Amino acid sequence: MTGADTGTGPGASPGTEGVVHLVHQVLGADVIGSYLHGSAVLGGLRPHSDIDVFVVVRRPTTARQRRALVDGLLELSGERAPRGPARPVELTVVVQSLVNPWSYPPSCEFQYGEWLRDAYERGLTPSPAPSLDLAPLITMVLLGQAPLTGPPPGNVLAPVPHADLVRGIVAGVPELLGELESDTRNVLLTLARVWMTVATGSVAAKDAAADWVLARLPAEHRPPLARARAIYLGEEKERWDDLLPYVGAYAGHVVAAIERGTTGPDVTPRGYC
Repeated sequence: MTGADTGTGPGASPGTEGVVHLVHQVLGADVIGSYLHGSAVLGGLRPHSDIDVFVVVRRPTTARQRRALVDGLLELSGERAPRGPARPVELTVVVQSLVNPWSYPPSCEFQYGEWLRDAYERGLTPSPAPSLDLAPLITMVLLGQAPLTGPPPGNVLAPVPHADLVRGIVAGVPELLGELESDTRNVLLTLARVWMTVATGSVAAKDAAADWVLARLPAEHRPPLARARAIYLGEEKERWDDLLPYVGAYAGHVVAAIERGTTGPDVTPRGYC
């Protein structure tokens, strides 16, 4: 069997085999292709990186199939995986006809991430719904060019217009800010990546986006982002008590820069007062 058959093709990372096997076990011949994206293809997995897998299917899933995916991923993903701690998995499934040709807002068929674990353990089965997150996700899949199974992503997915990419990432900023205290490292790094993408149109790994932003920050706002980057790379342990007074100021500065970058004639800011 080839790498494309087993989920161990170019760019595959440890842990992807189980995810790809589960997807094909549950969805079978409806799977058109599965694709690695995120940190694994944008610069390499870091100590805190998720395994990000994007799956394109031919037709909508059933509630039973979505529940089977949830149950399987609860076994495979994260620190609470029954067989022992594992890398967290983020799995996204889309129906090809709902994202190609592209329309906004796009519809997500299924998503799993560790931030949803508590609800899924209580028995929640996700339903298909519009998802603004698909704009950056599809952009990263096309950029990464890392098929685990199936044809290259460019043969399956339509490119996302820049204006919709910006709309999608900016729409998530208010939710990010609501998690500033509970998920500080990830929020600081994600805000940096949003600013870089709005300003340049490119999508980069979180540490690369942090480097781009650090070069543009006033000195007083650099320590929180520098700490977040170091933790992400495994160079420091998670600790924020000494920098908490500076975290909000950094976030406010970056959000203001994002707002300035989304006021051009082709972009409509979303989610801001």
